[in-house]
Amino acid sequence: MKKVKWLGAITVLSGAALTLTACGNNNNNNASDKKVSFKEAVPKKQVKKGGTLKYAVESDSPFTGIFLPELSDTSTDGEIQAPGVEGLFSVDDSYKINNKGAATFKLDKNAKTITIEVKKGVKWSDGKQVTAKDLEYAYEIVGNPKTKTSRYTDSLANLVGLEEYHKGKTDKISGIEMPNGEDGRKVVLHFKEMKPGMLQSGNGYFLESAEPYHYLKDVPFDKLLSDDKVRKQPLFFGPYKVQKVVRGQSVTYVPNEHYWRGKPNLDKITMEVIGTNSVSQAIKSHKFDITGVLNSQWNNVKDTKNVNFIGKIPLSYNYLGFKVGKFDKKTGKNVEDKNAKMNNVSLRKAMAYAMNIDAVNKRYSNGLTFRINTLIPAQFGDFSDKSIKGYPYNLKKANELLDKAGYKKRKGEKYRRQPNGKKLTINVAVRNTQPNAEKIWTNYIQQWQKIGLDAKFVGGRPMEFNSWVQDVQADSPKIDVFEGGWSLSSEPSPMDLYSEGAPYNMARFVSPTQSKLLTNIDSTKAFNHKYRVQAFDKWQQWMYDNAYVVPTTNSWSVTAVNNKVTGWSLKPSANSWYDVGFTK
Repeated sequence: MKKVKWLGAITVLSGAALTLTACGNNNNNNASDKKVSFKEAVPKKQVKKGGTLKYAVESDSPFTGIFLPELSDTSTDGEIQAPGVEGLFSVDDSYKINNKGAATFKLDKNAKTITIEVKKGVKWSDGKQVTAKDLEYAYEIVGNPKTKTSRYTDSLANLVGLEEYHKGKTDKISGIEMPNGEDGRKVVLHFKEMKPGMLQSGNGYFLESAEPYHYLKDVPFDKLLSDDKVRKQPLFFGPYKVQKVVRGQSVTYVPNEHYWRGKPNLDKITMEVIGTNSVSQAIKSHKFDITGVLNSQWNNVKDTKNVNFIGKIPLSYNYLGFKVGKFDKKTGKNVEDKNAKMNNVSLRKAMAYAMNIDAVNKRYSNGLTFRINTLIPAQFGDFSDKSIKGYPYNLKKANELLDKAGYKKRKGEKYRRQPNGKKLTINVAVRNTQPNAEKIWTNYIQQWQKIGLDAKFVGGRPMEFNSWVQDVQADSPKIDVFEGGWSLSSEPSPMDLYSEGAPYNMARFVSPTQSKLLTNIDSTKAFNHKYRVQAFDKWQQWMYDNAYVVPTTNSWSVTAVNNKVTGWSLKPSANSWYDVGFTK
């Protein structure tokens, strides 16, 4: 599965998760990430068995509690799933799939197949072996329109037969072969085309999950999202299983006695939601054993005793998105409106140039957040185009763009009008996901007002995160501009975020030119590294030139860990939930 999540709060991000978030290199403005540095793991020490680990889930909203990766969208849900949900594959520190995990992986480029075999002894937390049917069932969940998941994408439709299944033309996915039957452990996936990212976890062209068919088969697809088997008593094949859920507030985990690697170290894990205003005090008072640090509060907590601070720059970014259309659920396509209020590239660029991002970062993030210029993070190496200039603060340029594009003020008026003479009000949807959200975005709204734009918060203030998700996904007509954030997959292709058929393309822009550029990135020609680098560069330049989505920031993600805890690591190759424990 292309793992993308919307960032909900600045918190510990779980591995290779594509998810809606709330958090955020720029070739010229990355001094911030050089001033600070953190180790990625706590010191290795001898571990003792037992103990209860307390883990802080930082959010100013209740978690939705969807313990099914195929249906969940938010980083908070990804976080609370993590002790139990384990992917089929292990990866190295470059996110390349290896055979050390729950299943083995073999790609045959000529046959256009990938063969996945679950290891014997990989069992669900009720003791049942994970089977081939469990792998197929994950595709049925994503592919069946009745689940209404955002996870079905153009990329997954490259699997033979999945599109026909999604459209209701067949009740079987023809491209999923089970050589030893449904109760066997082997699956052969047949693809229309092989893609260069397929050796990397999170590539989006196949799922990396399985779901317990024997347990969930009697639940109708349109009821899965709300069923107790998903919300209260889920089954996992990871190291821990759910003992208790207090909806929206806390989850208690105990060891999965059937875990294939062996029994994990801890007796219990308690994961509890904590509001962002309480994070600093919680760290200083050692209320939790693992707590994400809010960058705005780093100076308040950095000298706390008996704590190891670890950190990394995650695969994520924040951005400004401009609504220019809607998502048509019937066709599964984005539809751009050429007459949309925000469908003027000069208006979009002017708003980007008016943002004093560097000054905001300096004031509010203690050097842990930095401005970025492109939508492919620097961690992706050659694929990140260092020549993209971005939109550094420049009010003069912003005003010039608006003047030239015909956004004029009438005599006696404070704000500019549209080129057609109509009044212009820009409604901005902002996530209330950190203590300074209102101050930061009030500043940006004032910056836009300085260049003559009548910009306002949707609802008069930053929005509760779950409401923001709902309204942005549903293309609420009250939203013109929104700020958002992605916790990205570990394969850099942007196809699942910005293509014509991507539900996550929340700006809803559509372009034949962009479609071709995205196709080139994932084409068979792109197995050639040089060609793929050039394809990424051309797409990044197009996105910069058109500014439907403008990258803003990325940040260090810092975690405070009790110094009695060992085995906790932020490295991609780590099995932290299995390895974590208390020291002797």
